[in-house]
Amino acid sequence: MQGLISEIQELQPENQFGRVVSVQGLLVEIAGGMDSFGIGARIDIESANERPVPCEVVGFRGGRALCMPFESLDGVRMGCRADIKDQSATINPSFGWLGRVVNAFGEPVDGKGPLLPGKQACAIRQTPPPAHLRQRVGEKVDLGVRALNSFVTACRGQRMGIFAGSGVGKSVLLSMLARNTQCDVAIIGLIGERGREVQEFIEDDLGDSGLERSVVVVATSDEPALRRRQAAHMTMALAEYFRDQGKHVLCLMDSVTRFAMAQREIGLSGGEPPAAKGYTPTVFAELPKLLERAGPGAGSGSITGLFTVLVEGDDHNEPIADAVRGILDGHIVLDRAIAERGRYPAINILKSISRTLPNCNTDDQNALINEARRYMALYDDMAELIRLGAYRSGTDPQIDRAIRLNEKLEAFLSQAKTETTNLTEGYDQLSDILQSDAEVQPEEQSSQPDAPETERTA
Repeated sequence: MQGLISEIQELQPENQFGRVVSVQGLLVEIAGGMDSFGIGARIDIESANERPVPCEVVGFRGGRALCMPFESLDGVRMGCRADIKDQSATINPSFGWLGRVVNAFGEPVDGKGPLLPGKQACAIRQTPPPAHLRQRVGEKVDLGVRALNSFVTACRGQRMGIFAGSGVGKSVLLSMLARNTQCDVAIIGLIGERGREVQEFIEDDLGDSGLERSVVVVATSDEPALRRRQAAHMTMALAEYFRDQGKHVLCLMDSVTRFAMAQREIGLSGGEPPAAKGYTPTVFAELPKLLERAGPGAGSGSITGLFTVLVEGDDHNEPIADAVRGILDGHIVLDRAIAERGRYPAINILKSISRTLPNCNTDDQNALINEARRYMALYDDMAELIRLGAYRSGTDPQIDRAIRLNEKLEAFLSQAKTETTNLTEGYDQLSDILQSDAEVQPEEQSSQPDAPETERTA
C-alpha cells in the first residue's frame, strides 16, 4: 500500500507534451513544453506501430530538447507526440527482489512474475554519502580466492578493480567471487554482456544458492547506450537500498568500461567534443559519480565493490583504466602471459595492490606475504636467464631458493573454478610452503662436487 501511495504522489497534475521535429542517428529533437522538464527527464514518443518509445533528455539546443531512446526508434516520424513523464526515474525495491533478474528499469526479465514493491521510492541516480559522515572500512572480507585473500586482501566497504584484456578469465574470476565472497546481499550488474553468457552465468556460475542472496541487473551489448548506462546506475541504486537497511552488500559490476563506452556514445550523439581515445569529458566526470556510490555508508551497512575493467589492447594505461585505477581502493591485474601458460586465475600478484594493506593484517601476516612477494619478484627478474640456462645453480642462494619455491607458489596461486579457500587456510598454506624449503646452508654448498680442473683454472 505504501508503494502504491508513493506512485500516486508522483503522478503529474496535468499531461504535457511536445512534438518530434528532427531525428538524426540516435538523437531525437523535441519542440514544445521546454519549461516543464530538465536534464534526465523521461519522455515517451508515440510511434507508428502504437508502441511508445521511452527516451531521456540529455541536453538542449536551439530551444529544443535533445533526447536519446531506451529502445529502437523504428516507427518514429516527424510530428510524433512526445509525452513528458516524471522528472527522475525511481524504483521501489524490497527484500522480495532477492533471487530475481531485472533490466535497466527494474522490471523482471526472469519469467517469475511481478516484483514485490517496497514502501519507499529510491532514485536510480543518487549522490554518494557525504565524506565526513561515512564510516571507515571494516574488517577483512573472505573472497574465497586464496591468491586475493593472501596478497590483495580486501576489507568490508572497499572498492577494487579487476583489470584484464579480453579472454583472460575476468568473467570466471567474477563468478568465483560472486559465489564465494562472504556477504549478506550480492548485487550483480552485467553491463554490456554477451547475451548468450547471461543465462550461463546465472545457472552455472552463480547457481541456486548464489542467486538466493542476489539481484542480477542485465543490459546486454545489443541494447541502446542509454539502457546500458542506466543498468549501471540501477545496480548501484539497489546496492544502496540494501546498504541503508544495515546489510553488508557485495556489488559486482562487469564492466565499467562498457558503462564508459555507453556514456561516450551518448556524449558524442549530443555533440560533445571527443577527448582521449574518443571518450568525451562527461565520461571522466561520470565515473567518480558512479564508483563513489560504493563504499561504507553513514550507518552500519556497507557496499564492497568489485568492478571489472576491460583493458583495450592489453594497455593498462589506456584512459578508462587509468581513470578508474585512480578512483578505486586497489587493483587486481590479470595477465595474458600467465593465462597463456595455463595458470588460472591469471592474477599478476606483483602488479596487484590493495590500499588497505598492510594496516588490515597482523605483523606476522605482513612478514609472510612480503617474503613470498620477494621470492616471486626475484624469480620474475631472473626468469629469462633461467629459461635460457644462463644462470648457474649455486651462484646466489636467494635465487636458488626462489627457483625451488616457484613451482609451489604457482600451485598456490592456481585455483579451480569450483574450489574455495578461506582467509585462515590461505595464510596457513602459504606459511607451509615457505617453511618447507630451508635455505641451503654453507656446509651444504661446500659439499657439492668440485668443478673440473680446467674450469677452476679458467
